[in-house]
Amino acid sequence: MGISVTSLTPVEQTALLTVYARALDNRVARSILDDTWAESVVAAIDYDFAGLGVQTSVTCQTSLRAKMLDDRVRAFTASNPDAVVVDLGGGLDSGYYRVSPPPTVDWYTVDLPAISAVRDQVLPASPHSHTVVASVAESDWAEAIPADRSTILVADGLFAFLAEPVIAGAFRSITEHFHSGELAFNDYGRFGPLSLAAFKYLPQKMFKDVGSQLGYAGFKDARHPLTWNLRLQLVEEASLSHQPEVDLFPAALRIATRLTGLTKAGARKARILRYRF
Repeated sequence: MGISVTSLTPVEQTALLTVYARALDNRVARSILDDTWAESVVAAIDYDFAGLGVQTSVTCQTSLRAKMLDDRVRAFTASNPDAVVVDLGGGLDSGYYRVSPPPTVDWYTVDLPAISAVRDQVLPASPHSHTVVASVAESDWAEAIPADRSTILVADGLFAFLAEPVIAGAFRSITEHFHSGELAFNDYGRFGPLSLAAFKYLPQKMFKDVGSQLGYAGFKDARHPLTWNLRLQLVEEASLSHQPEVDLFPAALRIATRLTGLTKAGARKARILRYRF
């Protein structure tokens, strides 16, 4: 009998979708992320993952954005070997084990109580990997995390589930607590009517689960977060559609992704944004 996840709130359940998409990627011959931990996490949990109806496009994009964030964490910790890494809304993510940072790096995964409890059951303990039970909607979420070391904060899939005032507050709390570092997260641009209709009307359970939890329609201009916090400086806007790993997508999806990336509007529908402070 696997680990029960019936106590997860609806927003916490979205972590199941993410980890399953990474596990599906790990099963193909040419994996994008090579996340063997995702497979073991899925195997340990009692849940109808197949019933989510995860599409190949979601599998590929979820895995590629995680790889892009991993690459930025690797680069940051290589330049700052005593760094702190903070995974906001990390859920069941095994980023610490994929990146395998130097032992001088401390990694903190911040998330809500029930999903954090599952995380601690399905991923191995490490003296340098710490679970922080907190909501980024609260002003004191970072209190347990060191503030005096170079810090990179990452968020994969989190901000779409929060209202804009909550996101703005979290961005301000980052620079109030941490002395210096970077913030990197995935972004979808601005959700238009077609995207919102897809979440509502497509039959797959995954769309309904995600759509019911959306809290923010997003933004087009990557400089918009600077209006929330003047201490942030935009240093990178990288579209998933322009990455070499798109060559690992199935042929039809690969072509569609490359074509989408030919326009600015299409390129920002799946992107990684990085800011320095």
